[in-house]
Amino acid sequence: MQQPKVTVIIPCRNEAIFISGVLNNLISQDYPKELLEVFVVDGMSSDKTADIIKSYAKRYPFIVYLENENKIVPYGLNKAIRRSTGEVIIRMDAHSLYPEYYISRLVYHLFSLNADNVGGVWVTVPCNNSTVAFAIAKASSCSFGIGNAMYRLGYERITEVDTVPFGCYRKEVFSKIGLFDTDLVRNQDDEFNARLIQNGGKIYLIPDVQIRYFARETPKKIIKMFYQYGFFKPLVYQKLKKPATLRQFAPLLFVVYLLSFWFTVFINNFLFKTCILFFLIYLVLSFFYSARITIKNKKIVLLFFLPYIFFLIHFSYGWGYLMGIIRFWILKKKRRKPLVI
Repeated sequence: MQQPKVTVIIPCRNEAIFISGVLNNLISQDYPKELLEVFVVDGMSSDKTADIIKSYAKRYPFIVYLENENKIVPYGLNKAIRRSTGEVIIRMDAHSLYPEYYISRLVYHLFSLNADNVGGVWVTVPCNNSTVAFAIAKASSCSFGIGNAMYRLGYERITEVDTVPFGCYRKEVFSKIGLFDTDLVRNQDDEFNARLIQNGGKIYLIPDVQIRYFARETPKKIIKMFYQYGFFKPLVYQKLKKPATLRQFAPLLFVVYLLSFWFTVFINNFLFKTCILFFLIYLVLSFFYSARITIKNKKIVLLFFLPYIFFLIHFSYGWGYLMGIIRFWILKKKRRKPLVI
């Protein structure tokens, strides 16, 4: 098979710490550089991100700096897609590192599987050497923390899935179903992939392609990220006219349960005791998974951090989901249709 031209898009904002790493990864890729164009789309960073990108663009002609005046990811992706000349579009994230065969292997599987999108597995790693960062990374790659997303938990064989991280797409897909939805600060890739499947597309997870994803390093950043994930989920389901699964509703039910917990004291003693029982079950599960991770990594201090991190993930996602329901379902915020080329 003749190798196609590939457009790589890296949307970023305030990633001065990480952007050099991903650009060095790109330079070391085994895919022919004459068949690569790389758009690094900066969302008006307030740190040195733009300066670093421009310095690489001066030295490597296949790297192009673009400015995203709207700041949020889908605008940057769409701007680069419109300018792209590649037959294949690969999105990459600045908060990650990639093996040297990343592009070549994804392109190979995209065509050999006759797929519309393929992607690798996330291997979540700490952002720094602190215990909190290590705990966040472990909680973010545990089924109790983040559910059963295959690309986070890993899989042994190539599998058809509903979404993958970042993605390697045939460009024709965007002409067929439109661009990324600019209403979505988060979850725009999930919505796009769901739209792709609704239109008959195929998405495959490639387990031997692993991405080292640097988890957020502080509780504050974890709260913000998972709140946003939860907040935009109701809008995604509204746009797709697709109901959420019970698993995806779990954090929302957890928050509603916590908010209504004390009211049961005045309603019914049996109901109050039942609520206490459910909370005890949650604590047991939290400490069980925390103990498993602690024993596996031989770090006793994790046992004190992990239950706290699990709670932050679940509550912030659930609270965001509740606020999203109020905003998009009850107050009925207006929606725009996905952009088309």
